[in-house]
Formats: sequence, structure tokens, C-alpha cells
Amino acid sequence: MKKILVANRGEIALRVMRSARKMGIKTVAVYSEADRNAPHVHFADEAVCLGPPPSNQSYLQADKIIEAAKELGVDGIHPGYGFLSENSSFAQKVEAAGITFIGPKPHAIEVMGSKLAAKETVKAYNIPMVPGVDEAITDVQEAKKIADEIGYPILIKASAGGGGKGMRLVENAKDFEEQMDRAVSEALSAFGDGSVFIEKFVTSPRHIEIQVMADMHGNCVYLFERECSIQRRHQKVVEEAPSAILTPEMRKAMGEAAVRVAQSCDYVGAGTVEFLVDDKMNFYFLEMNTRLQVEHPVTELITGLDLVELQIRVARGEPLPFKQEDLAIHGHAVELRVYAEDPLDNFMPSIGKLETYKIPVGEGIRVDDGYEEGMDIPIYYDPMIAKLITYADSREAAIQKMKEAILSYEIEGPATTLPFGLFVMEHDAFISGKFDTKFVNNYYSPELIQEKVEEGQHIAALAGLKRFLSDSKRLSIIENKKDNWWKNR
Repeated sequence: MKKILVANRGEIALRVMRSARKMGIKTVAVYSEADRNAPHVHFADEAVCLGPPPSNQSYLQADKIIEAAKELGVDGIHPGYGFLSENSSFAQKVEAAGITFIGPKPHAIEVMGSKLAAKETVKAYNIPMVPGVDEAITDVQEAKKIADEIGYPILIKASAGGGGKGMRLVENAKDFEEQMDRAVSEALSAFGDGSVFIEKFVTSPRHIEIQVMADMHGNCVYLFERECSIQRRHQKVVEEAPSAILTPEMRKAMGEAAVRVAQSCDYVGAGTVEFLVDDKMNFYFLEMNTRLQVEHPVTELITGLDLVELQIRVARGEPLPFKQEDLAIHGHAVELRVYAEDPLDNFMPSIGKLETYKIPVGEGIRVDDGYEEGMDIPIYYDPMIAKLITYADSREAAIQKMKEAILSYEIEGPATTLPFGLFVMEHDAFISGKFDTKFVNNYYSPELIQEKVEEGQHIAALAGLKRFLSDSKRLSIIENKKDNWWKNR
């Protein structure tokens, strides 16, 4: 494999290209007209414009991407995450064109891309499942009866869903039909598939995922867990590895369950098996993501492995260079997704020009980004500016380093989630490890962030005033001496 096309943009495109370059592999970038001057375009050895800014006219143009790859003699295509990364049809077309798809086989993507198909597939592998209906609901009244049997609260979930779309929490029977209609409508709009199913809502859940890696020679390992319970609107915003609550025994049980999930669909490459953990420490299979995750850096830091490099090596047919017993956790890592969103305005997108953009640097600080000072945050794509990751020997030290990194990150122009990240890092529930997916609902409000901002401004103003008075006094003395010197000359 001598040349790879990265079918993505921004920070993940750069991330993949850096590993490829390290391996001596040339890279091809694709870009929309909005990303013409983006860092990933300049970093690549070659670049191809796909079309206008909207995704459906550029980054989702599968045929155009494959045609460009063929023209440029590309050996492999890495999809990153998002866009076409979990599109089984795209993976199939890439293979049909004689190009290696750096990811799982189309069959695995298709099976795990449907929550219902995934549940059916893993049934025979002794995987703990959340009680519920594991087939598409066609008879609403019958589904309502089943919901009564399961017991409220329940979740209505889109089979083809993700990111919280097509998901509805139903607290009681009288709201069932209304929430069902909304879930179906949202699923149809978001995914073109209105299939939904229901399952018991796990109270006080933790969202913990296991990173797996499998090769073409029957080897599959788990690279430990990531804690992803700090979420808003079902979207992860803070991740860490390892989890603060897992015992070695539970880590092993969840890891081995994740491997069985991967084996159920003949998985190849990097994948993530997601679980819910209830307040009694029972864990249940949620879904499998058949791609590299946004939060993969925390796993890289605690294992010392380059997951992108492993993806490429596995795609080339190489066996994994280690076995499960060779792997161990070293230290602790925390990741904050830095979005161009305003935490004081219900996390609404805050696009605009990065008037100032200076990243924190230092030992144990990693920033994966795709922007530079002076660039605009386009309205067409996900508003994530960067991933800020810190690493240290202990969880406490990693959190402290994250607080310091947030405070030294300089961004002016769009509002960002940096103040929210600081709020999380300083909250007793997060510091103690006693939190769940309701953290934002239970503890966060814009007013609390505003208080912190105003407190910081007040302290900064007092410090500025003190320095001003001190400097004024010092300058005054110097001026007097200068006048005397001239007089005595």
C-alpha cells in the first residue's frame, strides 16, 4: 500500500495522514470548495476538489471519490468517521474498484449499522442485552402492550439511528403513541428509515465502550474501555480512559463480551462496542460502531498504540503484532471535544472567523485539530474545532492538566465549549467519578457558566487594576529621577 486517499476532512483527515506519512505512505486529500485552504488539503501529497460546500455535493459523493482514487492510482481509502465511514454500499464499491477499504468488510458494516440486525446477530454469543423488543415495530397497540409488560420508563429508538436522532424517552403509557409518532418521523427524516424498536430505559446509566481490533487471521483483542457518560443530547462531549468505576474483573468481562460481538460478524479492523452499565454494575450491549471513534486518542495514550497505523496494517493483511496478554493500561487520559457552540445559549452553533487561535502545548497535552488562526468555521459541517486530550500517570493529574490546558487555549471569534469543559473538570460529581449520562441535565445550567465567567472577569479586572497601580507608581518614580538627572547635569 503506497498511496491512501482519506475520504474525510478536518482533524480526522489530518490524523490519518500523519500516520500514513510516518509509515512512508503517500496521501490524497479530498475537499469541498469551502475547505480549499484547509490544513488537511495542504498536508496531503495530492488533493482533489469534490464540489460545492454541502456534504451531499462533496464529501458524500461516493462515485466521485472512487473515480478520483482510480485516476490517482490509490491503493487504499480510509473513511475516517462520519460521512461515508459506515456506508456498506461505499465499502462495497471501493472493493469492487480493486481498492482496499481501510475498515471492516461491507457485511459487518451492514449488520452492525442496524441496531435490530446487530441484536439478532449477537444473540447466540451470550451477550447481555437490555430487555425490550428486538424487531421493528409495526403494530403500535401491540408494542404498547409490550411496553406495559417491560415497565416504564422505556426508550423508543431508531433502528438505523445514531447521535440521539429518532430516540424518545417515554415515562408513561399515555405518552407512548405521541412519542412513537415523533420517533418514526425523526428517524425517517434523518436516516430514510422509519424502523424503530423499544427497550427498557436503564436508570442512572453509564455509557462505557470497548475498543476492539481484529485482523484477517482470526485474532481479535480488546484495547480496554473508554468512559463516555458526559453527554448532551445523546452526544459525547467528554471521554476518558480508563473508566473510574470498572474493576479488573468487570473490565475483562466487558472486553471479552466485546470480542464476541466482533466475532459474531467476522469483524476486521478497529471497532467499538458500546455498553450501558446500570447502577448495580450490570452491563448491556448497546451497539457497535464500525469505524474509528472520535475519542480514539485516549485509548492510544493509555496503550501506547497508533490505532490508525494498526488499521492500515490490518487492511494490508498483516496479523496483529500482539496478543491480549501483551496489553496493559498505563496512566490516564481525558478528552474534551471543543465545539464552535455557545454553552450560554443552549449549545447553539457559533460559526465565524477564528480571529485568535492558539493551542495549549506541553508534556501530556495533545490537540487534534483541523483549523488555523484566521480560518472560518463553515456552517456546512459538524462544528467541532478540535479535540483536546491530556495524559498523566493518574486520573487526578490528567484532570488537573486538562484544566490548565483549557485555560491556556486561546480562541477568539466563535463561542466554544471550553467553558463547559472547565465546568465539568471542576465539578465534584466528575472529580469523584460518581456521575452518569444525566450529568448535564442534573448539574449544568448556562447561569452557572455565566457566574464562572463573571467571577473570572472580576478576578482578572482586580489583577489588572493592581498591576496598573503598581506600574503607575513605578513609572512615576522613574520620571522624577529622570527630571532630577537632567537638572543636575
